[in-house]
Amino acid sequence: MRVSFTVNGNSVMVEAEPLARLLDVLRVDLGLHGVKEGCGEGECGACAILLNGRIVNSCVTPVTAAEGAEILTIEGFRETDRYAVIEQAFSDAGAVQCGFCTPGFVMATEALLRENPKPSEKEIRHGLSGNLCRCTGYNMIVQAVQTASEKLNE
Repeated sequence: MRVSFTVNGNSVMVEAEPLARLLDVLRVDLGLHGVKEGCGEGECGACAILLNGRIVNSCVTPVTAAEGAEILTIEGFRETDRYAVIEQAFSDAGAVQCGFCTPGFVMATEALLRENPKPSEKEIRHGLSGNLCRCTGYNMIVQAVQTASEKLNE
C-alpha cells in the first residue's frame, strides 16, 4: 500500500506493507539512520521521533499511522536552533557517552520542552521515562534538560 506523509519538511510517498514498522521505513526506505533500533518493543526510546508533535517509538508504530502525518526525526531537528541549544546542554553536562541513546533523548527533550518549557525535575524524569541509557546515568541527562530549558527560556 502507498502511504504519504511529511518527514523533516519533505513530502514523501512510500510503498509498504500495512503492518511495516515506521522505524524500518524511515531507516531502510528513507535512509534516516539517526532513528535507531534498540529493543524493538517500544521500551528504550532509541527510535523516538515526533509524529504530529508528539513523541512516539517508531519501532512499535505501523507505517499506516503516518498517513498524512508530519514526522520530525533527529536529522530534521538537527537543522534547528533549538537542537543546537539542547545538543550543547547535553555536551556540557557530560550527558553523552556512546551516543546510541542520544537521538532518542534529544527528541524526548524537545517534545517535553515544547509542551512544558519550564519543567520541574520530576516532570523531566517523567518526560524522559521512555528512554534508556546504559552508559551515562540519568542525573547528567536531567541536568542537561534543565540547562536546555533555562537557555531556551532566556
